[in-house]
Amino acid sequence: MKRLFALSVTVLLAACGQKAELKPVAGQTLPPAAYGADVRPDTDKLLELDPLAAPVRSVELRKRSEVREDDPFDLPPE
Repeated sequence: MKRLFALSVTVLLAACGQKAELKPVAGQTLPPAAYGADVRPDTDKLLELDPLAAPVRSVELRKRSEVREDDPFDLPPE
């Protein structure tokens, strides 16, 4: 029973998460600046997703039904 309690406390503490600013590990540095770039990106810039990784969703709703055009490639199976 004590092991189960200790395990559950450990799991709960591990799930807390860190709220402080991210910094490189001691003795490590951030990646060098890209070829041709003047400045080295900081941690916030490195964690940003590019638009292809997280595309913006379109939430446009249809206001009325529309008739579909005839699709010449919609053929029955042979």
